[in-house]
Amino acid sequence: MAPGGSTYKEVLESHSTVTDYDIAMTKADTNLTPAKTTAGLSGKKGISSPNGVHELLECPVCTSLMYPPIYQCPSGHTLCSNCKSRVHNCCPTCRHELGDIRCLALEKVAESLELPCRYQSLGCHDIFPYYSKLKHEQQCRFHPYNCPYAGFECSVTGDIPTLVEHLKGDHKVDMHDGCTFNHRYVKSNPQEVENATWMLTVFNCFGKQFCLHFEAFQLGTAPVYMAFLRFMGDDNEAKKFSYSLEVGGNSRKLIWQGVPRSIRDSHRKVRDSQDGLIIQRNLALYFSGGDRQELKLRVTGRIWKESELWKDNGC
Repeated sequence: MAPGGSTYKEVLESHSTVTDYDIAMTKADTNLTPAKTTAGLSGKKGISSPNGVHELLECPVCTSLMYPPIYQCPSGHTLCSNCKSRVHNCCPTCRHELGDIRCLALEKVAESLELPCRYQSLGCHDIFPYYSKLKHEQQCRFHPYNCPYAGFECSVTGDIPTLVEHLKGDHKVDMHDGCTFNHRYVKSNPQEVENATWMLTVFNCFGKQFCLHFEAFQLGTAPVYMAFLRFMGDDNEAKKFSYSLEVGGNSRKLIWQGVPRSIRDSHRKVRDSQDGLIIQRNLALYFSGGDRQELKLRVTGRIWKESELWKDNGC
């Protein structure tokens, strides 16, 4: 529960089980250890360069690897372009004025280097030219995931098994097995809709994990409720699945069907793109009954593989 958020009660009904409970982004790795000769799918055979050259390419201010333009002071001390403005054009080593002198020699040396991916310890054994390394790392499949918990900016990163244990142990997120779900959300004062009033449940389905988010927030000036699903994995894997959400009452029904978004996309990005089931408050109260004194929403849904749907349809 985010600070100041409202309290929800949820009833989960999945495979005849009913449970009541209250609902309650790191610096670049610069430890470039020499890698063994290897060949990757997108990388290149090679051996990483000596550590001494790595140290020359390390910015003394932020300790990240430097990319053009690399600046130097009259005494030859270097730093990256991002930090040049941070130190107010004053060399952090000798305190001389930096000016706009480029260290073209070091930029040329960097161009000749081949380095391992920073995620080598996590399983990526490809070797890349220095100036291609950064682009690869932004797309590397071994890039750690950010924690999908939406209550606050959790800084924990890791692979999927690590994050599952983190969510369960540190955030006390409820974990459920199955590809169908049936939730009831109850809110005693539906007139109070605050940003970041939210809930998260994780489902184990098809051997994968899916995050079901439900929250209340302001969409412009209108208070809304929203439910959406995120996949704990990369986007290319997420596209293999689909899901549906359904909410209704008083002989009315609202249905959403879509593809789960990867947790590579932040919770806020998915929410702000409105990629999910959105329920206006007036409609939510209509679904809840006539007295409008209490929110009672039942959200049902299921997750399936596209191949399973084709099989069911006889394709």
